[in-house]
This record gives sequence, C-alpha cells and structure tokens, in this order.
Amino acid sequence: MNGIINFIKQWTLPFALVTGSLTYLLFSHVPQLAPVGDAVGPVLVTLMPAVIFVMLYITFCKINLSEFRPRIWHFALQGIRVLLSLAVVVAINLVHDAETKIILQGVFICVICPTAAAAPIVTEKLGGSIASMTVYMIIANVFTSVIIPLLFPMVERSADISFGLAVVAVLRRVLMVLVIPLLLALATRRFLPAFVSWLREKKNLAFYLWAFNLSIVMGLTLRMIINTTVTGQTLVLLLVLPLFVAIALFGIGKLVGGYFGESISGGQALGQKNTIVGIWLMMTFLNPVAVIAPCSYVLWQNMINSLQLWYKDRYGTLKW
Repeated sequence: MNGIINFIKQWTLPFALVTGSLTYLLFSHVPQLAPVGDAVGPVLVTLMPAVIFVMLYITFCKINLSEFRPRIWHFALQGIRVLLSLAVVVAINLVHDAETKIILQGVFICVICPTAAAAPIVTEKLGGSIASMTVYMIIANVFTSVIIPLLFPMVERSADISFGLAVVAVLRRVLMVLVIPLLLALATRRFLPAFVSWLREKKNLAFYLWAFNLSIVMGLTLRMIINTTVTGQTLVLLLVLPLFVAIALFGIGKLVGGYFGESISGGQALGQKNTIVGIWLMMTFLNPVAVIAPCSYVLWQNMINSLQLWYKDRYGTLKW
C-alpha cells in the first residue's frame, strides 16, 4: 500500500489526468451513472474558481515580500509572447486553406494564453520564486487584456471583441483568483503569523488542490475532444502541434529566465498556460473547432511538469 501511495505522490499530475479522464468516461458512458454525472459535473466545474482561490491563498502565504518586484525578464517574456503571437497571426492571414487556418488558430490561442493560476504552485515545487511568478502573472494578465482586442480581429474577421470588454473580462478573473487571495494572504501574514506557520507545514496542500482541479479540467478536455467534429489530419495536428508549442515555450522561457537567474520561473511563466481562459476565448471569439488545441495543451504541459517534478525529486535540482 505504501508503495502505491508513494507512486501516486511521485506522479500526482499524471494520476490526476488519468483520474479525470476515467471519471468522465465512467459517468458519461455508463447509462446507470450518467444521471449522477449530469448532476455532479456542473457542481464540480463551479467549484474550480473556489479551489483556485484557496490554493493560491495558501501559496501566497509563503511569499517572500523582498522578492515582490517587477524584473526585466517579466517584460522580456511579454515581448516574446506578443512577437510569437504576431508571427502566428501573419501566418494565418497568409494561408487560404480553411483547415490550415483552423490549425494555426489553435496554435495562436496556445501562444497568447496568459499564465496558469497554478504556475506559482508548480514553480514552488520545482524550486522557483513564488513572488517573482506572482508579479509576472499580474503583468501577463494586463498585457493579455490589451493584446486580445488588438489581435483577435486579425485572426478572425468576425471576432467582435472591444477593448473595454477584453479588459473587464480578463481583469475580473485576475481580481477574483489572483489579487484578492494575494491581499488576503498578506493580511494573514501580518495578523495571524501562527496560522501562516501552520500552513507552511502543509507543504503539498496547494499542490494536491491543484491536482484535484486538474482532474476536473481533464474531464472537460476529454469531453471536448470526444465531441469534436474535426477528423483526420486536422484532428491529429490539433492534438500533436501543442506538444511542440509547449516544448518551445518552456524552452524559451527557461532560456530567458535563466539569463536573469530565474530559469525555473521563466519556463513556467511562458510555458504553463491558463487553458481554461484559452478555451473560453476560442469558443467565444474564434473558430470553436480549434478548441482541441488548448485542450490538448492541458495534457502536454502537465506531462512536461510531471517529468520536471520527477527529475527534481530524484536528483534534488532541476537542470532543464
């Protein structure tokens, strides 16, 4: 039994991915369980923002305030993200084949997505700076609210998104799942230091909460993949290309962050994406068919993180 528990602890993220997938298949394809799935599934989805709030609050209680300042690499990675997004936009406008445009739109959404809310949690597990990552996330979301209304009409002519709508939509999410838990954590550090010390002893609590959320995300992802109308080569490319996008983004992020002494944080900052936001953006403003790309990115980015965590646990440090 201890061996099984240790195996699950070592491979928590893949275990969450498999659990989410099997749970969805079980409660959606077994007729006797389908009514339970229909009732419980939406409840679990509504719980996700609350779980994110709690896990970020726990993580932010560990922030070293001396590190809480903007750094050059924060803005360097934003510039790279914008340039990469522009490059994909140019490619989309140069091609005329409808299926190729769908594939490139999928790549575009993977690149332009802001950093995932779980990035500080995984960064901490890998040995990076929570504070530096938090500052980056705030900057990244501000950039996102600006570049979305500028670039989306170039990607999809029918994309009806105003600057004000984008700012409100993105910043509302930032306020609820980033700023408020951050302020609450800072207040807790000031007035309840004993409680903060207790939280610090629960080293993996936020990580396991993320794994719970990830299993729900994987269930949603699998549902979209199964129900897609895309077939053949287009489906394969929408599933596989995000792997190469993820490898490139993690690699570029680690290269730039490493130049400034924060390789781990840089890799997570550019590579770990908020795919839920990406799925929402794709379904709302772009071609919904291409939603498979950010869905598959969920799988690939967490497999990369799983390998990183395994390497860190085995060798004590992360070299790649």
